[in-house]
This record gives sequence, C-alpha cells and structure tokens, in this order.
Amino acid sequence: MTQTIAPRVRPRVLPHVRTPRLPRVRTLVLLLLAATGLLLAGAGPVSAHAALTGSDPQQGAVVDKAPTQVSLTFSEKVALSDDSLRVLDPKGKRIDRGDPANLSGTTYAVKLHSGLPDGTYTVTYQVVSEDSHPVAGAYTFSIGAPSQTTVSVSDQSAGGGIVGALYGFGRYVSYAGFIVMVGGAAFVLACWQRGSGVRALQRLVVSGWLALTAATLGLLLLRGSYTRTGKLGDIFDLDLLGQVLQTKTGAALVSRLLLLAAAALFIAVLFGAYDKREEEEKRDLTFGLAIGGTVVAAGLAASWAMSEHASTGLQAGIAMPVDVVHLLAVAGWLGGLAALLVALYRAPVDTPVGASAVRRFSRVAFGSVLALVATGIYQSWRQLGSWSAFTGTRYGQLLLVKIGLVVLLVGIAWISRRWTARLAEAVVVKPRRAKGAADDEKDAVEGEADRVEGGTDAVDGEAAEGEREHATARAATSASASGEKGASAAVSGKKSSDSKRAAQLARQQAAIDTARQKQQRDADPNRFGLRRSVLAEAGVAVVLLAVTTMLTSTEPGRTEEAAKAATSAASTDASTAGALTLDMSFDTGGEDGKGVVRIDLDPARVGGNEMHVYVERPNGRAFDIPEVKVAFTLESQDIGPLPVVPDHITTGHWSANGVQIPMAGEWKIAVTVRTSDIDQATVSKNAQIG
Repeated sequence: MTQTIAPRVRPRVLPHVRTPRLPRVRTLVLLLLAATGLLLAGAGPVSAHAALTGSDPQQGAVVDKAPTQVSLTFSEKVALSDDSLRVLDPKGKRIDRGDPANLSGTTYAVKLHSGLPDGTYTVTYQVVSEDSHPVAGAYTFSIGAPSQTTVSVSDQSAGGGIVGALYGFGRYVSYAGFIVMVGGAAFVLACWQRGSGVRALQRLVVSGWLALTAATLGLLLLRGSYTRTGKLGDIFDLDLLGQVLQTKTGAALVSRLLLLAAAALFIAVLFGAYDKREEEEKRDLTFGLAIGGTVVAAGLAASWAMSEHASTGLQAGIAMPVDVVHLLAVAGWLGGLAALLVALYRAPVDTPVGASAVRRFSRVAFGSVLALVATGIYQSWRQLGSWSAFTGTRYGQLLLVKIGLVVLLVGIAWISRRWTARLAEAVVVKPRRAKGAADDEKDAVEGEADRVEGGTDAVDGEAAEGEREHATARAATSASASGEKGASAAVSGKKSSDSKRAAQLARQQAAIDTARQKQQRDADPNRFGLRRSVLAEAGVAVVLLAVTTMLTSTEPGRTEEAAKAATSAASTDASTAGALTLDMSFDTGGEDGKGVVRIDLDPARVGGNEMHVYVERPNGRAFDIPEVKVAFTLESQDIGPLPVVPDHITTGHWSANGVQIPMAGEWKIAVTVRTSDIDQATVSKNAQIG
C-alpha cells in the first residue's frame, strides 16, 4: 500500500521585517501602572476641602464662665450627622446635648450641659464638606483655668486607612472606566466605523463599562464608612448605606448607575446591530447613536460635576457645565487614544486601521485639547484665586505637574500627527494593484495587503518555493485520496484521514498567508513609528489620569489660602491681646538692692493667664532675692488689689499659673521685691489687659 506523507510546513519569516515586540510593550504598560500606583499611594488621606475658619470659644481660650454652646465656622457648608460635633470634659466624658445644628450660613453649633466645672475641654468634629470630602479635627479650650486632660483624638483622621485607600482606588478606576468607555465609543462612531466589528475594540469599551459600574457600586458601599467610622467592617452596614443615599454624593452615584444601564444599551447597539446594517441605514443609525451617546456621556460627567469641586464655591452655576465639558474633552482625547492604541496593535489583518481614521481622530483630539485648555484655565482661576497658590499650595503644585504632563502629551501627539501624514503620503505615492474597500480607499495597510494578494513578487524566492512545495503536496494528497476512493470502500478510513490532513494543510497555509500579511503590514516604518508614538502618548495619559484623580481629592488652593488667612488673622488677634511684658527698675537701698524686674503675662486677657517674673542685676545677670509678690488692681472699677505669690523656679525666675483677670481694663500691676530681711521696694506700671 502506498502511503502519502504530507510535507511538514514551517512558517518562514520575511527578511528585513520589523515586528513589534509585545513583551516590551507589556513591560512598559506594567511600569506605567506601577508608577501610577505609587502616585496614588503617596497621595495619603484626602485633604480637607472645608476648612475650619473660626470657633467660639476659640482654640486655646480660657473663659471665666462656662459657655452654653460651642460653635464652629467652616469655609463652606458641611453635612452633619448626630456625632459630627462632640465636646468632651477633662476625663473624656461627653458633655454636649442634642444634635448639632446650623446657626447661620456656614456656622454650626452644639448645646452643652450646664454647671460645667473648671478645666480643659476638647472639641472634636467630623463632617462632610459640600464637595463630598470628609473633614475632621479637634481643639481645646478651658473654663476657669487649664487642667490636665486624658482625651485622645488620634482617631480623627477622616478619609484615611484601608477604607480611604480603597475609596481612592475606586475613584481612579471610575475615572478610567468613564474615559475608556466614552472615548472608545466616540472613536468608533466618529473616526473608524469599521471598528464596530473589531473584537479588541469591543472588549475595550465593554471593559470600561464594567470598570465604571463596579467602581460606582464599590464607592456607594464604601461611602458610609469612608465619611463616618473608617472601619472596613461597616462597608455592608445597611443603616450607613441608607444615610448615604440621602446625601448629594449618594444621589449622584445612584444616578450614575441608572445612566450606565442606558450606556449598556448604547454599547449593545453600537457593537451589535450597527455593523450589520446597510450603508444608508447605518447613516441614520449613526446620527441617533451620536445624539443618544452624547446625552448619556454628558449625564455621566454631570454625576461628578454635581457632587465635587464644581458644585460648591465660586460661580457653581457656571462651573458645573464647564466641568462636564472638561470631562467629555478628556474622554474624547485620552479614551480615543486608548482605542487607537488597541486598533493599531490588535486589529485583524483584514480590518486594519488606516491613515484616514487616524487623521479623523487627530482632528477630534485637537478639538478636545482646545476645550481642555479653555475649561482648564477657568477651573484653575476658580480653584486657585492667585498666582502664589501655584507654588504655595498642594493643589497648585499638582496642577503644575498636570500642566507639564499635558504639554508633554501634546508634544508627543504632534509627533504622531507627523507619522500619520507620512502614512497617508505613502499610500498616495504607491499605486494599488487591486481594488480595496470602497469606504477606505487611502488606507495604507489595505494597500499593502492588496499588493500581497496581487502576486508573490513581494515574497522572496525561498518563500515562493515553499508555497510551490505546499501546492504539490496538496495535489498529491488530493490525487491519492481520489485513487483510494475509486479502488475500494475498504479504504474509506484512509480517505477520511487524508481529508483531515489536507484540511490541516490548508489551515496551515492560511495561517502562513495571514502571518505574512501581518508582517508586511507591521514592516511599514511609518506605521511602526505611529504605533510607538501612540504608545508613548498612552503611557503619559495613564500618569496624567492619576495626577488628575489626586487633584480632585486635594483641597483647592483658594480654600487653603482662605484657611491660612483666617488662621493668621486669629493669630494676629491673639498676639495683639497676648503676652504682655513690663520692665520695672527697683532700688531697695541695701546691698545689691538695685535691679530690674520683668513681668510676662500670657495671654493677657480675661480669664486664666500664665505669669513669669524675672529679676536681673543692672548688668543683665539673673540673681535671686528672698521674696517677690505681685498685685493687680483695676482702680476704675474698685477691684483689687488681687495678690499673686509666684513660685520660685530657678535663679532669678518665678512663675504662677492660672492668674485670674476677671474684667478687661487698664490694670495697675504692682511688684514688691525684697532683697534682704529689711530692704524691700514696690514698683508698679499700668497696662491694658483684655
């Protein structure tokens, strides 16, 4: 029996062909993602967006009478819960009563129990600013005189810990999902409609939808723990979830989920029925998808604008629409860039992305950049307020980094535009040997594929010889199978085996042809350069997205500078009414009876004060004397003298804590110094206290 042996086919690589090195591409992407993770990890807990600008009693104040309530004033409106404002006595017991309430504007207060004893009290607050970020802090004040306190406020770190890290990661994923989904769909619809049938692009857009949906659900579950307890176990607390749903942020997240259901229908039509329609029907469907997709995308962008920076502060009515345009422009540019990258690397050989599609995307990207510049300038002015905030605040510093990345991205995009022009010129110069697709006549890759189909002259002699051998083998196999069929039915099994072998050979040959076409397509230096520049753009875009996410969770420069100004004003007020220093010369008449006594009174206001007395010789050297006494007299109100006997601390230094000044006015401060058993003198000065 004659046995036909099929020749083993080995794929041959065309000479002088440059192929993309996918392992290097994957390594670069992983490195960029790692760098992004480090940026996010270094962001730390979310910065406060509502700053505490005032309080009553003030921080560190010593009041002579117990207040009936404690009030806090913030730089913007905040959301309160039952435990948002707490007041603790020196032993850590709560002495506030009732729920905190809004007094007026941005001032909030909580009532206190009556009959509070003297001592140091701690005020803690944990609220949610109007732009959705948690704010926490604490300070102390004293009644009568300061005292020791055992209160610990180390847990007042809103937005931190594991829950804070998860919430920050969810925010990044939600932004990335939105950009990939909206930008990828826009790229297909506006730049490369043939891409609706490309599986790689379908997976990209669907992955964006899945990422945004999963991140939104995660943020909704994390929100209660993120703004309240910070405990991982409270993620599935239904009571907290119910409270979140009643907030502005909760409503925005639920609205986003509803819009994602409409987005799922849009994606199903774009990558399902759209590709199967005739050209005339496809034009009508394109218009409908463009209108519907724009509405859904704008609604999704508004779910961020209505609950974050744009929704509060200066010109909120203008800032929210501007923020929507900004997010859509980011998606059109960076999301379209991701889609172009996938198309360049993963599109099938028979459906390559051509120069015309790249040119259309270039125009879309250019328009997006113009929109980004216009909206970005407005947002920067609104969030910073001054040039000094660029370098003096964390928000301004991150904004400078973002601006640098955008400039770098535009520079790389200009290089990509040059590669696109070269790719188009190559198609015009080289004549086509076969008729290509009617809707993409100038596609460079189709031209190369057509030249391969038109003959074997692009394949070297060795490859052509291999093809003739394969053809001979197939003919021999076919002839053998025919002979066996006519000889006897007993060899029907052999016939089936030979048929399978012939089919296998045909598949191998088809794979060889596809690989050859792919290699020739990738060998185009213009396409190769375009792919590298687009990959570099995508890498910078990943880091840019990380910086943008950090910006949305950082206190705006305008707010930070306002808080600093309020703190500075409070410090100025304190220093104006604080640390009173009086120098008085004395002479007791005895040996070593001359010197200078200095009185330091801090903070020199009504209530408790700290007093230091220093005695020095005329040459400035400190020396001890047997006794020092101080008395305070308010002659206009016939109060005093109020005697104070300070304790000796060290050579020439005496001190007394809790020196009570009951009323503001011009007080006479008299100091009696005794330098021996019989030598003493009293000196005095008047000073305004309180």
